[in-house]
Amino acid sequence: MLELSILGFLAEEPLHGYELKERIKALSGHVRPVSDGALYPAINRLVAAGLLDQHTEDGASAAPRRVLSLTGKGRAELLARLRSPKQAEITDQVRFNTVLAFLRHLDDPAEQAAVLRRRLDFLETPASFFYRAGEPVRAERAGDLFREGMLRVARATGQAEREWLREAVDTLSRAAS
Repeated sequence: MLELSILGFLAEEPLHGYELKERIKALSGHVRPVSDGALYPAINRLVAAGLLDQHTEDGASAAPRRVLSLTGKGRAELLARLRSPKQAEITDQVRFNTVLAFLRHLDDPAEQAAVLRRRLDFLETPASFFYRAGEPVRAERAGDLFREGMLRVARATGQAEREWLREAVDTLSRAAS
């Protein structure tokens, strides 16, 4: 997801490493913080693969800084990743939010809707944090105040997300027609 975030933010405008790190941190840092030890090796891999370009420019009052921009190959890679997210990027809320943050870069509403439909299909499959005899445990049967709270919040969040997904898919489907 770090690489997707890098590609996505650089699709919007060239950035230097610190600005890029701050944007990634704002997107998911409270849940999955990004360290320099992860960010800069990822940037170097993307540069080596020809997905990013870098040049040095003078800093305002500091040392020169490395500015990163997306190459044509990098844009193509971003679009490919957005068209076909990995299953974990559909099922994991934080990862899906990263996909969602950049999905607007796909120009085709039908392709955007297809990604949202995958998430909706996943959310419509009965699931729980807890199971008894192979069946999902409902909040009302959790038998524990705290697990009940987890399940109630998850249910409300899931209902709101499914409602939004249905509306968004409908809007995109009309736009694609």
